[in-house]
Amino acid sequence: QVQLVESGGGSVQAGGSLRLSCAASGYTHSVRTMGWFRQAPGQAREGVARIYTGSGTTFVADSVKGRFSVSQDNAKNTLYLQMNILKPEDTAMYYCAADTKLRWTLSADFDYWGQGTQVTVSS
Repeated sequence: QVQLVESGGGSVQAGGSLRLSCAASGYTHSVRTMGWFRQAPGQAREGVARIYTGSGTTFVADSVKGRFSVSQDNAKNTLYLQMNILKPEDTAMYYCAADTKLRWTLSADFDYWGQGTQVTVSS
């Protein structure tokens, strides 16, 4: 089992920045892909970014490309999502997820999920 705990959410004005963190514990050695997803009320869960934990290769969705970046600190078993130039449409619950397989696509069926952290962007 892998446990994931997100932090760093909050309220910010448009144009601002936030950095989300996701602390992983448990059988982290089995994790090969970690990702960030978000879900706004009434909308489907959307994949935002992912990283291959072994190579550090990243992917960021077109909707946030150029504004968001994903990184990891393997020594701390922590995943980060740096969010810049935030827009009101970025308002959502943000979830961290982990998978024991290499996941090319950000489909919402990763093996493990955190409880989420709320991000609210006001105009």
